[in-house]
Amino acid sequence: MRLVIVESPAKGRTISKFLGKDYKVVASFGHVRDLPKGELGVDVENDFEPKYVIPTKARKVVSALKKDSAEADNTILATDEDREGESIAWHLKEALKLKNPQRIVFHEITKSAIEKALEKPRKIDMDMVNAQQARRILDRIVGYKLSPFLWKKVARGLSAGRVQSVAVKLVVEREREIDKFLAVEYWSVEVLLKKEKEFTASLFKKNGESIDKLEIKNKEETDKILKNLTGAEYIVESVEKRETNRYPAPPFTTSTLQQAAWQRFHFPAKMTMQIAQRLYEDGFITYHRTDSLNLSEGALSDAKKFITETLGQNYWAGKLVKYKIKSNSAQEAHEAIRPAYGEKTPESLEKIDSKQLKLYTLIWQRFISCQMAPAVFDSVSADIKAGDYTFRANGQTLKFNGFLKIYPTKFEEKELPELKEKETLELLRLAPTQHFTEPPARYTEASLIKTLEKYGIGRPSTYAPTIATIQTRNYVSKNDQKRFFPTEIGLVVNDVLVKNFPEVVDIDFTAKLEKELDEVSEGKDTWQKTCKDFYAPFAKNLKKKYEEVKKTDLVHQTDKVCPKCGSPLVDRMGRFGRFYACSKFPECKYTESIENKKTDLGIKCPKCNQGEIVEKKTKKGKIFYGCNNYPNCKFAAWDKPINEFCPKCNSILVENKKKQAKCSSKECDFKKINEK
Repeated sequence: MRLVIVESPAKGRTISKFLGKDYKVVASFGHVRDLPKGELGVDVENDFEPKYVIPTKARKVVSALKKDSAEADNTILATDEDREGESIAWHLKEALKLKNPQRIVFHEITKSAIEKALEKPRKIDMDMVNAQQARRILDRIVGYKLSPFLWKKVARGLSAGRVQSVAVKLVVEREREIDKFLAVEYWSVEVLLKKEKEFTASLFKKNGESIDKLEIKNKEETDKILKNLTGAEYIVESVEKRETNRYPAPPFTTSTLQQAAWQRFHFPAKMTMQIAQRLYEDGFITYHRTDSLNLSEGALSDAKKFITETLGQNYWAGKLVKYKIKSNSAQEAHEAIRPAYGEKTPESLEKIDSKQLKLYTLIWQRFISCQMAPAVFDSVSADIKAGDYTFRANGQTLKFNGFLKIYPTKFEEKELPELKEKETLELLRLAPTQHFTEPPARYTEASLIKTLEKYGIGRPSTYAPTIATIQTRNYVSKNDQKRFFPTEIGLVVNDVLVKNFPEVVDIDFTAKLEKELDEVSEGKDTWQKTCKDFYAPFAKNLKKKYEEVKKTDLVHQTDKVCPKCGSPLVDRMGRFGRFYACSKFPECKYTESIENKKTDLGIKCPKCNQGEIVEKKTKKGKIFYGCNNYPNCKFAAWDKPINEFCPKCNSILVENKKKQAKCSSKECDFKKINEK
C-alpha cells in the first residue's frame, strides 16, 4: 500500500478518484508542527535555531499518520507546490520520522496531472523550506519582540507584524494625504453642436496650444473665454477615422483575482482565497496561490479548441497567446489561475454553491478570453475651430466584440454624425462647468493589494491574511463605501513604529527582505544569514528604544466617578478604542465604554424607553447597535435601527445592507416595500 498525504480531506477526496486501490489518501489538516505559543521559540544566540512543537490540535492527526506510514510500503507527500506546501511536507517528514518519503507536486488536481506527478517524484526542496522557515522566524521575531514594546509604551493587547505594519502605514499615509489635501478650483468648457443630430465637444486648444486640465482656474477666466466665443462660427477643421483594438487581460494571478473578485462581487480577499481553495481541492481550477502568468501548452490548446468550435475561428486570437509577468521574483508556481478543464463551462457545473460559481465563472471567462481576438472599435475624432479656440469631439462604436463576448467589461459607445472638413456646425449651447480637484481615494481591498504587490510587499499567500489581520486587530476599519481608514489606535501604533523602528515599516526595506527570501529559495543565500542581517541591528535598536521612549500618554483625567469604589475614572486608550477605567487599577478593575456622539442614532431604545440607540463595536471590531443604558438595558441588533415601527407587531424596524427596511423581531416577517 502506498500512502499519499495531502493537507485537506477535500483535496484528498478529489485525488482518491484518480488513484487505484493500492493507494490510501489521508489529510494532515494543514501544519503538523509550528513554533510554540507563549514563547519566542527561536534561539537567537544559536544560529536562530527554531524550536518546533506539535500543536495540541494536531497530536491525534500525527498519531494516526504515524500508524498509517508505518503500515505503508511508501509514503508520498502531495502538499501544495509553493513554499508553504514544501514546508508542510518537510514538517511531516520530521514529525513522522520518515526516512525517504517521495515528494510530488501538481498545479491542478486532474487525473493526467496526478499520474504525471507520480511518474516523477522528487525529494523535498530544502531551499524552499528554508525560505519559508526564514519568513516564519522573522515574523515571529518582529511579533514577539515588538509587541511587548507596544504593551509597555502604548497599551496592552497590541501587536506588530513585519508585513501588517507596512500595510497599516500605507493606510495611515493615505489618510494624512487626504487630511492635508486642498481642493483646487478649475473649469472646463463644453459646447453642444448639431449636424442632423446633437453631439458635444470639449475645449482643448487656444491658438494651437493645448490647454492643461487645470489651466482655466476660475469663473472670471471662463467668462472671458465665453465672451471671446461670442458670435464665433464652429467649423470642422479635421476629421480622423481609424480602427482601434482593445485587447483582453492576461489570466489571473492571486493578486489580480483578489482585485477582480472585490471589484465585481465585493468579496474580501480572505473570502476569495477560501472559495478558490475549495474550487482547487474539488478539481475545478488550478493552484490559486501564484504570481505567474504561464499557461501550459495543453491549456492553450483547450482554449483554442473551445473558441474555434463554439464561437468561430474569427474569435480566436490567431495564435497561442503567452504572457510574461514583469516581476523578476515571480516563481512561486508554474502557472496562472485557470480552469482545470477549459471545456468545462460554468453552466455545466453541478453541486456548486453560488459564490463558488461566481468565482469559477470569473476565472473561466478570464482564461478563455485571454486567447481570443481583440474587440474592434470604429473610432473618430474631430477638431472644430471657433475663433482662437479648438474643440474636440470623440466617438466610438463597437465593430466586433471579440473577447468581450466571453469577458464583458464596461465601455462607452458614442456615435458622431458624419462630419466633413470646412463645414459649419450649428451652435446649440456653451456649457461651462466648475470642478474641484479630488483628494486621493482611500484604499479598497483591491487597491491595497495592488499597492502591496507593486512594492513587492509580501507574496501571493500573504495578501489575504495581512488584510484580515489589520482589521481584526482594529488598526484599520472600513467606511460605508468599503474603503479603509485608520482607527485611533492604528494611528498611534503606526506613529510609534515609524518614529522608533523605521526599518520595520519601511517599504523598500521590506521589499528588499522579500528579495532575500527569494534568494534563499533559489539556493543563493542561507536562511541563517538573512535572519542575522535583520536581527542584529533590530535587537540593538530595540534595546536602545526601551531606554529612550517614554510611555505614550493615552490616559486623560475625567470628572466621572467609579461606581464601584468611588475613585476618579480616567479616559484610556485600548486596543479597541477609548474607554473609561478606574484610576485605582489594578485594585479596582471597573471599566465602562465611551459612547461616541457621532454614532448616536437619535432613536429612543424600544426596550427600556430611557436610553438612546448607539452604534457600538464588538471586541473584534464588528459593528452592532445597542442601548447606551447598558448594562441596565441589553437591547442589541446587528442591522441598523430606523425610527419607524412595524405595523404588524410594533417592533422597531431595521435596515439591512441593501437599505431595505424590515421588522427586527425574528417572529415577524414584515418588510417595507421601497417606493420608487
